[in-house]
Amino acid sequence: MTLRSKLVAIALVLAGAQVAIRASAQEADHPSDKPLVVASDFGVAPWMVRGTGGPEGFGADLINEIGKELGRPKVEIVDINFSGLFAALFAKRVEFLVNPLNLTAERSERMLYTEPLFTTGNGFLVRAADEMKGFEDLKGKSVAVNRGTISDTWATANAEKYGFEVQRYDTFPDSVQAVLTRRAFSALNEIPTTVYAASQNKAIKVGYKDFSGRNFAYAFRLEDAEYRNKVENVIECMKLDGRLRKLHEKWYGATPDAGSAIETVFFGYGPPGFKGFEPTAHVPACKT
Repeated sequence: MTLRSKLVAIALVLAGAQVAIRASAQEADHPSDKPLVVASDFGVAPWMVRGTGGPEGFGADLINEIGKELGRPKVEIVDINFSGLFAALFAKRVEFLVNPLNLTAERSERMLYTEPLFTTGNGFLVRAADEMKGFEDLKGKSVAVNRGTISDTWATANAEKYGFEVQRYDTFPDSVQAVLTRRAFSALNEIPTTVYAASQNKAIKVGYKDFSGRNFAYAFRLEDAEYRNKVENVIECMKLDGRLRKLHEKWYGATPDAGSAIETVFFGYGPPGFKGFEPTAHVPACKT
């Protein structure tokens, strides 16, 4: 064997060893014979709430379906307030986050996102007798937000511009209660969350919707690109066969808007335009 042949052989052995090491690490962090452990804030209806038999909602049905497709024996959803979700992910307490998590450039520097799976925006809840036609109606009033969320970020950035005060709460129900007890004029959250909340309580309504082009996606640790892609494959299959649309109709009581991420399969892996996106053409390997 020539020296060149020996070097090629060594290189192939090393490459194979690296693949085996990566596969071993993936299996250790995501064991196929163990429950799939993920995290979400249970205070966001109808995405995820605590029911009599455990977590239920759009997000619960979605991740349970994904767990089956991945071949995991069951799914365990850990209830963590939004402010603690990222720490739980980085500490490897959970495999990934299944909260309705907004895609942002800043967050994509710290974690890997799947492609968009739900379209959203800013929804402003007010008391039924109050009116809100635009941001100018917030002047001199208080806006309640869920601490650490994108709603908190928006309110912080725009409080001075529109002249309102920001009140921060650990859960969405607490922010709604602030409106009901007149401590706050409005509770700001994602549009689908506020629409559902208003449908459950005649004392409140969605005063204003700000469709900003935001999207939700699942979040993974930076080293989990292969695993992210595997989960995204299942999400794409659920878009193609209509299962994701049916879940939206079941829990939100309406069909998704045209062009919504609920039914759109995106090119590549991850969110286009954000860090962590892989421009790899592929056809999702669906079981049915």
